[in-house]
Amino acid sequence: MLALIQTIIMALDIYWWLIIGSAVFSWLYAFNVVNPRNPFVGSVGNFLFRVTEPALRPIRRILPDLGGIDISPIILLLILFFVRQFILTTVAPALL
Repeated sequence: MLALIQTIIMALDIYWWLIIGSAVFSWLYAFNVVNPRNPFVGSVGNFLFRVTEPALRPIRRILPDLGGIDISPIILLLILFFVRQFILTTVAPALL
């Protein structure tokens, strides 16, 4: 059972970094730092969008419009942090 918990924690950590990467990539894309016509840049951006958008879309629907500021990645990172800490402090000790 410990191996399953460690695998879930590892998956949450990987998703954490994908969300951060997606946010940084969107800033680089918005400020025209990366070339959007480059096939590699386009495929990386498409991958990050497809991986993170299903989790970010429901949060964006709930949040009010803040103009050009998107805080949905921050909200999602807080949710992931809560789930990770809940697993480590409540679920894992109960199974040991």
